[in-house]
Amino acid sequence: MSDPRMKMVLVTPEIPYNTGAIGRTCVALNLELILIKPYGFSLDEKSVRRAGTDYWKHVNLTEYDSWQSFLGDRKPSRDSLYFFEEHGEKSLYEPHYRKDAYLVFGCESAGLPSEVLDGMDDRVFHLPMLDPRVRSLNLANVATAVIYQAMRPQLGG
Repeated sequence: MSDPRMKMVLVTPEIPYNTGAIGRTCVALNLELILIKPYGFSLDEKSVRRAGTDYWKHVNLTEYDSWQSFLGDRKPSRDSLYFFEEHGEKSLYEPHYRKDAYLVFGCESAGLPSEVLDGMDDRVFHLPMLDPRVRSLNLANVATAVIYQAMRPQLGG
């Protein structure tokens, strides 16, 4: 039986501060944080703990060695996967998020790998930006905006 709660998935995160901040948000919302290796840092680094402050020890954390091992273990339905990229054709405001959604984010420098996004064009969403001079936003900020939008019905919004 699958966990009916939403989950945050970071594929090959590179910046420990972002992972720590996202972990803190996961604790605040009672969500699982799933990390897909390789990482650009060690989870033991002070910067991960600093960003998560004293909450990091409370993060419901699961790690996978690869995207394929994640898929093999979790077997998520296609409709429960939501990918976030600056080039997504649809806005994060468009979907009706499932309660068992996997909200998937890529690494800070390159986003999600093509093998993760292959055949998923209709499942890729973006956070709107009004000024074209801004190429991208901070991963922790985007992840926080996405999860609060996705959980709006559960949070009374």
